Amino acid sequence: MPGKLGRTTKQRMAILRNQASELLWYGKIKTTEARAKQLQPYVEKIITKAVSVYDLNEEIDVTTTDKKGKEVTVKSVKDAPKKLAARRAIMAKLRDLQEVKAFSEKKAEFKARTKDVQHPLMEKLFNEIAPKYAQRKEELGQGGGYTRIYLLGERRGDASEEAIIELV
Repeated sequence: MPGKLGRTTKQRMAILRNQASELLWYGKIKTTEARAKQLQPYVEKIITKAVSVYDLNEEIDVTTTDKKGKEVTVKSVKDAPKKLAARRAIMAKLRDLQEVKAFSEKKAEFKARTKDVQHPLMEKLFNEIAPKYAQRKEELGQGGGYTRIYLLGERRGDASEEAIIELV
């Protein structure tokens, strides 16, 4: 039996997952008013979780042997357990988007730029979006309110109310 949005739970969750991923990737999407209102709290919770743990990192010493048989100690930065748990929880709620090569970008440049990035959406969320909203939280003293919905009017064809949802 269909639930909210006239869809089954699996279909509705797939729509939310896809639209949340697109919203975080592009910063703005156009959809229906009902879907935008369902999407808003879903995305806000994801961003809040990322903001709370984005700066938890650990430095560890990794000892490896090089080609000459000499032991080399290198400092490496990895996620703290709390950040790793949050990252995995967020990954379960989003679809992993892949980086796209720019039209004028050469293949070698694209490979060099994306060499170390395994999950581009997670990297963007933890390295760009979360620090931006953490700084906003400090300045304004408010957490939340990361998204905004603009109503556009009725869609031609089926007269459903359209909206744009964007990151503030």
